[in-house]
Amino acid sequence: MQKAIEHLLQNPAIRQANFAPMAMRPGRSTGFAALDEVLPGGGWPIGSLTEILVDRQGIGELSLLMPALATASEEQRWIAWVSPPHIPYGPALAAKGIDLARILLIHARPGPDTLWAVEQALASGTCSSVLSWLDDELDNRMLRRLQLAAESGQSTGFLFRPSDHVNLPSPAALRLGIETTSHGLVIKVLKCRGRSGATMMLDVDHDLVEPVFSHLGAGRRQTRQFQH
Repeated sequence: MQKAIEHLLQNPAIRQANFAPMAMRPGRSTGFAALDEVLPGGGWPIGSLTEILVDRQGIGELSLLMPALATASEEQRWIAWVSPPHIPYGPALAAKGIDLARILLIHARPGPDTLWAVEQALASGTCSSVLSWLDDELDNRMLRRLQLAAESGQSTGFLFRPSDHVNLPSPAALRLGIETTSHGLVIKVLKCRGRSGATMMLDVDHDLVEPVFSHLGAGRRQTRQFQH
């Protein structure tokens, strides 16, 4: 019976009480009016997990977050990057209005250590936003833990995952699929509280990640690590 219930809960059409819609909770503006218009709360959901599904890294997915991260950096909380695939390029972030003193880089070993670091950052209450890259397939139980951690810490969690995970169930409040074209990014709202299915094209920059480690010391960026 227990296995049957667990299997039933994997169905993305079923919403558990822990993840009841929070229609009255405002979101953090994405900085893109067309996207804000289709998202419940008018922006990135606060206290929730957002999945961003891409077919490859570096197509402009970070540019999509820049306006919101610039706003978040005005708070006295961290913007945590957990095991990013490349070193964030400080000058480009600063040019977008992000206070580099609020950037927190967390380097963790792949696997359970990275998952633990993401969960701790989300739940800590000291991070306004948490960006994480978890390429390994996560089961629904692990994703529920991250969703609950984001709710506990009132953090906006961004989880970048490969696009081939699109059909896997997820308790994340918001799931976006991103594709790149010569005219900009095509954004598909795969799941959100209230409605989904919207598609739009946004014009964003593509110069926000620099895979050259010599840029590690640029700016006033802070590098810390949670102790496990």
